[in-house]
Amino acid sequence: MRMKTIKVQRVTAQDAAKMCKLFRREDRWLILVNADPDAMGSAMALKRIMSRRVEAADIARVNEVTRPDNLAMIRFLRIPLARFTPELARGYDRFALVDSQPHHHPDFAAVPFSIVIDHHPLAPERPVTAAYVDIRPGLGATCTILAEYLRALRIRPGKLLATALIYGIKTDTQNFSRPFQHGDILAFSGLNKYAGQELLRRIVHSEFHKSWLKYFTRAFRKMRFVGTRGLFVFMDRLESPDVLVILADFFTRVHGLSWDMICGVSGGKAVAVFRGDGLFRDMGKVAAEHFGDVGSAGGHKTMARAEIDMEKLKGRDPEEFFWRRLTGRRGGGQPKTT
Repeated sequence: MRMKTIKVQRVTAQDAAKMCKLFRREDRWLILVNADPDAMGSAMALKRIMSRRVEAADIARVNEVTRPDNLAMIRFLRIPLARFTPELARGYDRFALVDSQPHHHPDFAAVPFSIVIDHHPLAPERPVTAAYVDIRPGLGATCTILAEYLRALRIRPGKLLATALIYGIKTDTQNFSRPFQHGDILAFSGLNKYAGQELLRRIVHSEFHKSWLKYFTRAFRKMRFVGTRGLFVFMDRLESPDVLVILADFFTRVHGLSWDMICGVSGGKAVAVFRGDGLFRDMGKVAAEHFGDVGSAGGHKTMARAEIDMEKLKGRDPEEFFWRRLTGRRGGGQPKTT
């Protein structure tokens, strides 16, 4: 029996050299992220590549970081992360974006990016334009792409950087239980010998705030099943939308469920987080088709998100709005609890 050859689309030395041609000694670069482990690990790697090639390379986030594991990652791996503001941007003349595309967040829209590196699906109606674009939707993590650039440039990652890249791959592939490619495995195995395993354990074991435990009780009380395989939960108002992510990931472990939509209101926005097994529904398409006309919405087959300004609901009850949009019942009638 002939073994099937696995082809891996690797970053070549020519790819890396083409990107590095953008770096001039007098340039000040700002790397933007919607901060999560994959984005932060990728930004650290790009900052390392830029070091000694440009005058300055800094990282800025457009979101608030509240999840305990993300905060632990920033603390233990010493990630320098500023809050992005127009005033901050004026101190830089070149901009890069990792683990996102310009249409993924309103704060990205007006930024003239020179580099965009990402692994999320492409939106044909929203093409990405920059001097250097490397988007590989099949890969499980953007950290995989940046690890490939380090390899192509023969840069050995230090312990903190290797740990950040490992954790980014772990979280975005959910320990390789979500869709990934052989390239993700190659990157993970190549980084593993440089990573700090004790650092990694300390980050992984910092997943919950004690104050969040009460939300599990609320979620169990408010569950609504959609058909035989779907779950809908509206969590009312929350201190942080990260609670929705924790709950959405939790419910994917329930036998018999293939997807869930956990939503609530936080920071003046109605937020929905989608998770699925990738077999019965494409969650990225579900989010975009049902909510893309009223806010930012999209993602992967197994994980997606939608955010809508409360002003756009024009006084409508957000729970009823989410339920009717999800089930196609945009007219009258109240949602029913199963």
